[in-house]
Amino acid sequence: MQQVAAQIPWFHNCVILDKLKDRAEREWYVRETVNNGWSRNVLVHQIESDLFRRQGKAVTNLHRTLPSPQSDLAREILKDPYSFDFLSLGERASERDLHRSLLAHLRDFLIELGVGFAFVGSEHPLEVGGQDFRIDLLFYHLRLRCYVVVELKIGDFAPEQVGKLNFYLSAVDDLIREADHDGPTIGILLCKTKNRVIAEYALRDLNKPVGISSYRLEKALAGEMKRNLPTIEELEAELSGAEPER
Repeated sequence: MQQVAAQIPWFHNCVILDKLKDRAEREWYVRETVNNGWSRNVLVHQIESDLFRRQGKAVTNLHRTLPSPQSDLAREILKDPYSFDFLSLGERASERDLHRSLLAHLRDFLIELGVGFAFVGSEHPLEVGGQDFRIDLLFYHLRLRCYVVVELKIGDFAPEQVGKLNFYLSAVDDLIREADHDGPTIGILLCKTKNRVIAEYALRDLNKPVGISSYRLEKALAGEMKRNLPTIEELEAELSGAEPER
């Protein structure tokens, strides 16, 4: 631990010592800081978002669809849940709202995705069988040397969503990927919530590498709760039996 900690700045060590008590967790954040070159602010964000317990927790079939050690690295880049607390979305937000908000906060989104993700395009066009299709978000992962298709869902996970993502992966492999240089395209399906058992069944016989994760909107939810709470004036009026001022 001492040797690893010596590889990061002193104030990074102060943050880790102050915010974390578990030795294994401290060492994990030190190693990730060294590997990813995190600034102190990014380190604080990753600790506060509990990355240690989210990394590598997505439901995937990567161990079966990718060769080792690529499958291990791919599994580690996926998280569950993803933290989109930099967004301000209400409960009635649509998938288009989520899509636009992530693009408007692309830097924060890339930080949450992790080191190695390069943004290729939004609503990336594909022509298959004379028809036009559009991928929500397309990335290239520099360490894995492969394209990554990200599909966004505003609601609960449904098994049929995997079929559409599988279609996109096949199309990217055939139309965009360079077989001599790029690995198999990976899909990430991001849903607001998911049933883990149903997700595992949906991936059981799928031959394309896919991960299914949920996401959370902590700040947005906090804002919704705040708007629904009574104001100080309303509380005082309730206690005194008087009508609050409008």
